[in-house]
Amino acid sequence: MTSVTATKRSGPDDPHGGHSGRDGHGGQGGRPRRSWRPGPSGPPPRGKAFGDRAAWFLVLPALIPILILSVGPLLYGIALAFTDAQSGRTRSTQWIGTLNFQDLLHDTLFWDSFRIGLVWAVGVTVPQFLLALGLALLLNQNLRLRWLARALAIVPWAMPEVVVGIMWRLVYNPDAGILNETIRDLGLGDGKDWLTGLATALPAVILVGIWAGMPQTTVALLAGLQNTPRELHEAAALDGAGAWRRFRTVTWPAIKPIALAISALNLIWNFNSFALVYVLTSGGPGGRTRLPMLFAYEEAFRYGQFGYAAAMGCVMVAVISVLLAFYLVGRLRGGEDR
Repeated sequence: MTSVTATKRSGPDDPHGGHSGRDGHGGQGGRPRRSWRPGPSGPPPRGKAFGDRAAWFLVLPALIPILILSVGPLLYGIALAFTDAQSGRTRSTQWIGTLNFQDLLHDTLFWDSFRIGLVWAVGVTVPQFLLALGLALLLNQNLRLRWLARALAIVPWAMPEVVVGIMWRLVYNPDAGILNETIRDLGLGDGKDWLTGLATALPAVILVGIWAGMPQTTVALLAGLQNTPRELHEAAALDGAGAWRRFRTVTWPAIKPIALAISALNLIWNFNSFALVYVLTSGGPGGRTRLPMLFAYEEAFRYGQFGYAAAMGCVMVAVISVLLAFYLVGRLRGGEDR
């Protein structure tokens, strides 16, 4: 019995059973190990390939309008800048190379409008941001009827630029405008013709731009303030930090990415402004409010110089691209620092 039991327990794979392993070489038994080698990569699974095609089909409805309405006209405008295209059906268009850009270098009127555009863009963007920041800090407090104040703060944002321009033309009206009427009632003088005065036209238009664009900046900054943890403010207050120190060490670092983003977008948007200034002054008086977009519009649709106007548009696109590149580089560096 003992020998039979021992024989059953010692199988061919038993290291104590006196038999060699399955490989026949006296090993410890088991199948021989195989060295793993990666095989040739086969085609992707059918499900993944179908998912990629489905994703493209979902993107196409949004991509096609962008290509047709944005990329296509941009490329056509760039090509038009190298021609002498003018209005008139019977006039043939010739390729003239960089002649339009050479003329722009010596066009003092264009560079004056470019300078006015920079003054307008900075003059609107900087006060707009500062006032919007103060308003956002105020609306972030626990005030009575805060919901009503927030609703009223975004009213200018909901109004079309043309309507805003018409409304402010009535405000600035030299005879019956509310601004001059208030000045007369207060005994401060007879008022002024704000939109036709050489010294007052550009500041008056800048004031309208600040008022019209401030709600968008306020909403963005208010969203950033509401996402700032209150525990940080409470901890800073317990450490004895005042209001300014709490803003500098807690609030500003939290909303800084939003502030930089909205300021860059506002600068680009204001530099490209057209409708508001066109309704208010049409570029006058004497070109004191003629922004680059207004100058290009006049060259194209008043004087029929489509090629020359397209060259102006290319210069403005290049400037905006540089500003956008600086912004993106700053954002990327900021992300690496974090």
